[in-house]
Amino acid sequence: MPYFEGSDGTSLFYTDWGRGKPVVFVAGAWLSSSAWELQMLPLSERGLRCVAFDKRGHGRSDWVGHGFDYDTLADDLAALLDHLDLREVTLVAHSMGGGEAIRYLTRHGYARVSRVVLMAVTAPLLVETPDHPEGIGQEVLDALLATQARDRPRWMAQNAQAFFATHLGNTVSTELIEQTVRRCLDCSAKAAVEVVRTGFCTDLREEVSALRVPTLIIHGDADASAPVDLCGRRLAHLVPDNVYKEYPAAGHGLFVTHAERVNQDLLDFVAAPAPAAATVGGGRRGA
Repeated sequence: MPYFEGSDGTSLFYTDWGRGKPVVFVAGAWLSSSAWELQMLPLSERGLRCVAFDKRGHGRSDWVGHGFDYDTLADDLAALLDHLDLREVTLVAHSMGGGEAIRYLTRHGYARVSRVVLMAVTAPLLVETPDHPEGIGQEVLDALLATQARDRPRWMAQNAQAFFATHLGNTVSTELIEQTVRRCLDCSAKAAVEVVRTGFCTDLREEVSALRVPTLIIHGDADASAPVDLCGRRLAHLVPDNVYKEYPAAGHGLFVTHAERVNQDLLDFVAAPAPAAATVGGGRRGA
């Protein structure tokens, strides 16, 4: 089985399918590389090299009890790109994985990465602070983590419908919902807590404002985990060179419920020529 050594010697599992331009998928909290199957299989059959990995504490990677801050996670991502010697990479990140992609560029630069896709990400900042009063109170996160700690499987099962926004007509089979819950449980209790804290509390506003690669932002307007006003629309305003696509009635799990549209948007973005000049501030709204 393919493994690489993370930034501190942690053993991390990865999947590598297809040939062509490399696309590296970065999963969000609790999910591992298997979550991307609806992207990796069809896109690898359409001429792209699709790579995904299991974050530390998740899936088949070492269940270590440390290193869940964005610096270490970004260094793990760098170790993967170095291990495979990938260049002209498109990073595709979901949820708090967006912070990993953003911090990677902050710490490691642009030599290997040419484009970034931020999909339903929790950036730039979720938590309420004195200069971010519209954010979510710390007490909300504390209550969520306390509830999870009492019965994580039950919490996951109860919130699966909201993850997919099925109440708005998104169709997901019972079996796929159950599989997603199992995937979310395939991480350590320590990782489950720490990655949420990282994604909720880290302020990435300055970093996203300094991104220097073409960026596709995809967000659902019914995202209960990363509210669109705090995340997708805010990113569209802050990221210098971006195309913003907002999916009506899509929730946090839009890479499943809207897989065909996501895949086409990814194919179009990877194939698009690089713009001659960056557009500073205010995203270009896509169809």
